[in-house]
Amino acid sequence: MSLITDKERDRARFTAALLGPESTPAPTPLNGRVARGVVVDVTSYMLCVATPRGEERFLYERATSFWRGGEVPVGELRPGDDVVVLCSHDGRLVAERVWAQAARATGVITARDDDTLEVDPGHGRPRLTVVLPYRTSGRITVRHPRLEPGYLFDAVGIWREGAVWAVRPATTQPPYPRSATPRRPPATRRSATLSGIATWYDPASGRAAHLDPRAHIEGLAYPALDRAGHSRDCDRRTSCVPLPLLSTGATLSLRNDCVHRSAVLPVVDCAAADGWMCDLCPSCGGQGAGRLASLTMTSFVALGGRLEDGCFNATVTVHNGEV
Repeated sequence: MSLITDKERDRARFTAALLGPESTPAPTPLNGRVARGVVVDVTSYMLCVATPRGEERFLYERATSFWRGGEVPVGELRPGDDVVVLCSHDGRLVAERVWAQAARATGVITARDDDTLEVDPGHGRPRLTVVLPYRTSGRITVRHPRLEPGYLFDAVGIWREGAVWAVRPATTQPPYPRSATPRRPPATRRSATLSGIATWYDPASGRAAHLDPRAHIEGLAYPALDRAGHSRDCDRRTSCVPLPLLSTGATLSLRNDCVHRSAVLPVVDCAAADGWMCDLCPSCGGQGAGRLASLTMTSFVALGGRLEDGCFNATVTVHNGEV
C-alpha cells in the first residue's frame, strides 16, 4: 500500500533519468521482520493475527515481551486488538516483541475539559481526543506542564474507546505556545547529510489494520515538502533542522544511530507538525536537536525503534537534494 500517486512516481522516474539512478535509489523492503494486524486468538504459547498475508501465527519465547500501555503478560492481549509484531532474527515464526493498541498524539492543544484534551495534529488530519488517566498524569505533566490551548503536546499511549489514553510523554513541551515559537532564520546552506531525531506516526490513525490498508505503508512523513510537489494540505514552516525541500515520492537514506540499522525510505506524507518541535531524543545519548522525519509505525519498528520510546537518534542522507 502506498500514498504515492502516479504523478509522483513519474517525478521520481524523471529525476532518475535526468540525474542518474543513484539520485533515486529504490526503497528497502522492510516487512520481513515486522507484521501489523488484528488479534484473532491468544493462547499461552501462540498469537494468531489477521494480516495482509492471511492469518499468521507467532510463537513465544521466554524473552518475548508484550506492551499494552506498559509491560503486560500475554493474557492482557485481546481479540480485536491492533498489534505490531517484531519477529525474531531467526524468521517470522517467533515473536520477539508485541505492541497492542499503540497510539500517539502529536500536535497543538485546542481545548481542555478536566482530564481530556483535544489535539490538532495539523495538515488536515482529524483532531484527536486525548485522555490523561490519573495514574499517568503526573508523568505527563512533568514534561508537559502547560496543558492549555495553544501549547504543543506529544505523548504515546493506547487506543481506547476512540481516544488516545496517554501513558508517557514523547518529548518535553516548549515553554511557550506555538504562536510564540521564535522565528528561525532561513538556512543559507543545506547539507545532504543531517543529524537529528526520527519519530513515528500511525497513518491509519488507530483504525483496525484489516480495515485500513494505510496501516501497512512503509516509508516516512517529511517536515519540508515542496508545495508544488504535494497535492495535500501541508502547512510547511522553517524546521529546527535545515532540511532541503523534497516531494512525495522522493527517497532518502535514514539510519538509526542507536542500533546502526539503515534503510532507503520513500517520502509518503507530510509531517509539518515536526517543524514545531526542536527537541532531543534521550536514546543512546544523542546530541542532534530537531526532527528529521516521522516514520510509519512498521518502518520505525523495522529500523530498531521501540514505539513506547517515541524516537531514536538518526542520520538522514538526501539523494536527489530537491530544493
